[in-house]
Amino acid sequence: MEYISANEVSKKWKISQRRVTILCAENKIEYAEKVGNMWLIPKQAIKPVDGRVFKAENGNIGKAKPFLKWAGGKGQLLTEIRSKYPAGLGKRIKKYAEPFVGGGAVLFDVLSNFNFDEVYISDVNEELINTYIMVRDNVNKLMQALEVMGNEYLPLEQEKRKDYYLKKRERYNYLKTCGDQLTEIEKAALFIFLNKTCFNGLYRVNKKGQYNVPMGAYKNPKICDKQNLLVISQLLQNVNIVCKDYRESASFIDDSTFVYIDPPYRPLTKTAGFTAYTTTLFDDKAQEELADYVTLIDKKMAKVVVSNSDPKNINEYDEFFDELYSKHKINRIEASRMINSNGNARGKISELLISNF
Repeated sequence: MEYISANEVSKKWKISQRRVTILCAENKIEYAEKVGNMWLIPKQAIKPVDGRVFKAENGNIGKAKPFLKWAGGKGQLLTEIRSKYPAGLGKRIKKYAEPFVGGGAVLFDVLSNFNFDEVYISDVNEELINTYIMVRDNVNKLMQALEVMGNEYLPLEQEKRKDYYLKKRERYNYLKTCGDQLTEIEKAALFIFLNKTCFNGLYRVNKKGQYNVPMGAYKNPKICDKQNLLVISQLLQNVNIVCKDYRESASFIDDSTFVYIDPPYRPLTKTAGFTAYTTTLFDDKAQEELADYVTLIDKKMAKVVVSNSDPKNINEYDEFFDELYSKHKINRIEASRMINSNGNARGKISELLISNF
């Protein structure tokens, strides 16, 4: 392993030499060694998370964007969803829950802009939740693993990229079944790598639970977005991250909680439905059970917003959600989505934002 001095590291990371020595003394730089009065740092060491870097002038932590591409992600709808945030968010409403966290676009928006006493996120996708936990708890080692894969993958020609991708997909599926705590960082890095290089950023598994998405055609995917991962790691520090069914969030939710619910959407057509994040599908019965849960949240006096598809895009007489959430406010907003298997059928459609306030 090649080592360099604290002075060289300070120039490389653009921080003071004194700050480098403090980080070494606090054991925040892996494999840093003190020889006499001098610190030696591995040349390939990654700059540790420094919470001070992400504090804006108003005291808020820096902005973040989702670190994963995710089917049905809410990035394009954030402006509309923000308009439905309840008054008093981060003040009277001091708790936030998101029991279908997915790619986390809304999560990172609220964490970047509001201060909460407690935050709870969950999902039934074990590998997704493991990745969130690794970003929170082991971001430096995670980035090191991603950098290695990026450096190996990006210079390759297309066919060799495909071979590399398939080997990583095979390794990921092996770790899903046979991995242990010692391989959780590797598995999370593979999860992100596959997400960045697969077809359309999909996460799909077969009946055996094996990830089976083919490689995408991205020429220069950003496999390791260091700055964003560091900001996200800081934002997640005090977040309770669990792999549980959405109903398990009930014990967390009370009258000072804002809950955002973004379940697998009800398919608009037979070919548009993509709900295979896990081996369990989210059918109409599951949608009805979710509506019952929203009623329970409402009785707890919590504020809740629910996203879903609008069946009226296909059938103007389909009242499924209008009847299911008849006691709540139903807003129709414009979104760009693929509504069938035809790649040319992307266009403006309406989606639903349902709220109890």
